[in-house]
Amino acid sequence: MKVYQANEIKNIALLGSSGSGKTTLAEAMLFEGGVINRRGDIGSKTTVSDYHPVEHEYGYSVFSSVMFTEWLGKKINFIDTPGSDDFVTGAITSLNVTDTALMVLDASHGVEVGTQNLFRYTEEYKKPVIFIVNKLDHEKANFEQTIDQAKDSFGGKVVIVQYPITVGNGFDALIDVLKMKMYQWGPDGGEPQILDIPDSEKDKANELHNTLVEAAAENDEDLMELFFDKGTLDEDQMRSGIHKGLLALDLYPVFCVSAEKDMGVRRMMEFLGNIVPYVSEMPKPITKDLVEVNPDPNGPASVFVFKTSIEPHLGEVSFFKVISGTVKEGSDLINMTKDTKERLSQLFCVAGHNRHKITELVAGDIGATVKLKETKTNDTLNEKGCKFAFEAIHYPDYKYRTAIFPINDSDDEKLGEVLHRMHEEDPTIIVEYSKELKQILVFGQGEFHLNTLKWRIEHNDKINIGFERPKIPYRETITKAEQADYRHKKQSGGSGQFGEVHMVIEPYTEGMPEPSTYKFNGHEFKMPIRGKEEVELPWGGKLVFYNCIVGGAIDARFLPAIMKGIMEKMEEGPLTGSYARDIRVCVYDGKMHAVDSNEISFKLAGRNAFSAAFKTAGPKILEPIYEVVVKVPSDRMGDVMSDLQGRRAIIEGMSSEKGFEVITAKVPLKEMDKYSTSLSSISGGRAHFTLKFAKYDIIPHDVQQELLKSYEKELEEA
Repeated sequence: MKVYQANEIKNIALLGSSGSGKTTLAEAMLFEGGVINRRGDIGSKTTVSDYHPVEHEYGYSVFSSVMFTEWLGKKINFIDTPGSDDFVTGAITSLNVTDTALMVLDASHGVEVGTQNLFRYTEEYKKPVIFIVNKLDHEKANFEQTIDQAKDSFGGKVVIVQYPITVGNGFDALIDVLKMKMYQWGPDGGEPQILDIPDSEKDKANELHNTLVEAAAENDEDLMELFFDKGTLDEDQMRSGIHKGLLALDLYPVFCVSAEKDMGVRRMMEFLGNIVPYVSEMPKPITKDLVEVNPDPNGPASVFVFKTSIEPHLGEVSFFKVISGTVKEGSDLINMTKDTKERLSQLFCVAGHNRHKITELVAGDIGATVKLKETKTNDTLNEKGCKFAFEAIHYPDYKYRTAIFPINDSDDEKLGEVLHRMHEEDPTIIVEYSKELKQILVFGQGEFHLNTLKWRIEHNDKINIGFERPKIPYRETITKAEQADYRHKKQSGGSGQFGEVHMVIEPYTEGMPEPSTYKFNGHEFKMPIRGKEEVELPWGGKLVFYNCIVGGAIDARFLPAIMKGIMEKMEEGPLTGSYARDIRVCVYDGKMHAVDSNEISFKLAGRNAFSAAFKTAGPKILEPIYEVVVKVPSDRMGDVMSDLQGRRAIIEGMSSEKGFEVITAKVPLKEMDKYSTSLSSISGGRAHFTLKFAKYDIIPHDVQQELLKSYEKELEEA
């Protein structure tokens, strides 16, 4: 296979809603480029991408598939991505390593919510977009409506290059207003007849041609002058203008295909080969140190690993983009993250489950290797002496959480290994063992996402697992100052145990004045500060500990033990066993015994004095509050608002953004269980939300009483 240079390589992300036909289009592209001899189909499970068992089971893409084809002396790398927002990893990853997006629209459904969500990512990553209207042969296809929706959603930059003469079962021809020709196919698609435009279509074609000419001229002053002089542009001039429009993100050309019948695919690929930007024309990658890196084949070798996959009979496959230099089979590179050496023993160009061995890859190209020892997704590999390191790909925060457990306890360790591997394959799967909640928590992009994970674990790894509702990480605190003392005394022959501690506790807030004097039950307690220790608690908040002892009532060597006892009780709060936070403690008096006092005695005395004071200091339970931002179509605004209010939400703001209404609210985490599923149901899959921790706040009295009863019941059962 030929080694391609940066000015011969085009990298493309294949995006679109679930069911829009991306995988079928990818199959046709591979076939037209000669990479495969026969087109597979999803129904018979013979496609080059979507080859994993779970994809065969459900009939949708779960993983992105890296592919390539050769066309007109150029190499086109493209990545087929899942359309569901639950598997957004594939789309975001592909946009980070490609230069242009093909956005596939289903002509029978038009612009779907998935299209809008994915388009937002193309805007975020500043990628040129080409719209491909697919399924024009579908009985419910409506090209005009699809274009109207695209223009409403994405603006006047949407410009028709092709339109169908008829749609539905009779679709077999389209008008290309760039070439001003009609393309017509036989029933099996493939190579078209290229004909003159029929008289009946000339007026419409001329009108759309003029619109395209104007759009092409807008991005080049010289072309604009030519257009004003001549009133038109020739084909090469239009190509140049469209090319510049794509680079400027100022033009979204529209092409037409029936991927299933291989109609229009060849012409689309011709356009990709002629007009889509090369790697060498795109903005240069930037290192963590803000150094621009040229895609120079003679530069230092540097590759970025953007995807890891576990393949049957092959093991771990690492997919990478060559950022600089040339990598060859057998190259030794340094992992910049782990400072370890890796050998690229084999190099492949990949087309789904097909792999083509190659001896070298140059800057701008995409390839794969196998069985790297330490390298994972987001690692940079460099030749010796090169210091490039690239930022990790950033993915959206989770939208759904659940607790997972093995049905058989003996599978616990194996489950941990499998979950770790799945995170390597899909970084939006986050796994956390919560010591606090005593659960293994799994975070993902939606219920669909994690149900797919469950299917894979049970069918591929043969581990029976269950999901359960995750517990809420509550916190405990106090609302007023209180005093308590406790004497620990134990005698059982020989030396005994003795320790007595007197303390005052109160709520802690940042910037509050130092303690001085307290009054309880008519008695005044002065606090001469001898020492102060602030502890930033691992679970949030603070414990501030004051030594206010005078006259040697407690020896200084016992103070760490008292502190330890308090910390133990804060790790297991007196109300519900949840972590306590934001408390100030003043130890001001006590007693000790010359023989029987020891560290364990004062630890227990401190622990019990703290617990007694806590229970009478207006104890409250705090719950985690999250900021939720929901983008929803205006016609579903009322339903979404009602649902949020039913979840104890406090609405903080409303605004509009590109056809969506935006609601900002604070909502307790307890009320957000399965919210992604509910929101999808309420909005018909058209709403989108983000979730971010905001603060801890006191829960309502009725909810606190319910929690206290539940905890008491747990203790009784234990």
